[in-house]
Amino acid sequence: MKSLQKLILPFLCFFAMLIYAQGFDDVKIETIKLSDYVFMLTGAGGNIGVSIGDDGVTVIDDQFASLTPKIVAAIKTLSDNPILFLVNTHHHGDHTGGNTNMTKEGAKIIAHDNVRKRLVEMPKRDGSMNPKEALPIITFNDKMSLYINDEQVAIFHVHNAHTDGDALLYFIESNVLHTGDVYFNAMYPYIDLNSGGSVNGYIDAVKQTLKLINNKTKIIPGHGTLSNKEEYQFFLTMLETLKANVLAEIKNGKTEEDIVANNSITKTYDDLGYSWDFISSEKIRRTFYKSLKE
Repeated sequence: MKSLQKLILPFLCFFAMLIYAQGFDDVKIETIKLSDYVFMLTGAGGNIGVSIGDDGVTVIDDQFASLTPKIVAAIKTLSDNPILFLVNTHHHGDHTGGNTNMTKEGAKIIAHDNVRKRLVEMPKRDGSMNPKEALPIITFNDKMSLYINDEQVAIFHVHNAHTDGDALLYFIESNVLHTGDVYFNAMYPYIDLNSGGSVNGYIDAVKQTLKLINNKTKIIPGHGTLSNKEEYQFFLTMLETLKANVLAEIKNGKTEEDIVANNSITKTYDDLGYSWDFISSEKIRRTFYKSLKE
């Protein structure tokens, strides 16, 4: 029971924080056009990607269940074609909360193997288990491609980054990348250590992804505003700087509480506003310590 509580506590805290921070009645789904076929939708929770065309609609992540009517309405302004696929970039509720509703809209859910596993095993916020309709029916281990709406969409897994089930999607013709939560634009990231995430895996994932894109790539981050390669590179610099600073403190024999209390470790990025409600500068220092100490 303790291990189960340890598994779900970060997810529940994240979910509850977002619920508290944003009243769904006031949430507006905003649409940003990235190419003739690809759009970014913002609202509450993880940013959504949408591909439209004659083949149908593909959606990346779906925020919260209560927002599904607004999300579907926003999609309908882009295309009257049916929703064929929904891709979950990972298992957290602010990216998968609308899964059941999207299945009822006709979507087939795609995700990494570990996303299905966690959605099967992990209780929802009310303590109930996810229904069959909320689960991916197409899963993959390493990578796969969708050929839809006149372009190839490369879907690839990165190991032990934000979680153990992260998937990123690259629309090759449109030159659009959806990172899921392997990128929090201008914010400290949430690295879910209890769900297989790690600092080293997160950094490796960003490095791997940067090799695939160019200076014209439009990036949909898991959270934050539309981005580009330069900003993603700066995000990597931040991660590597924090890693080096924390490792130096560990080498000098500093304890976890010493590092959490040491504002100088993150000062450069604190001054840039990277600390936010859920991932404060203290929490990111603790996360780096725990992951790197192991």
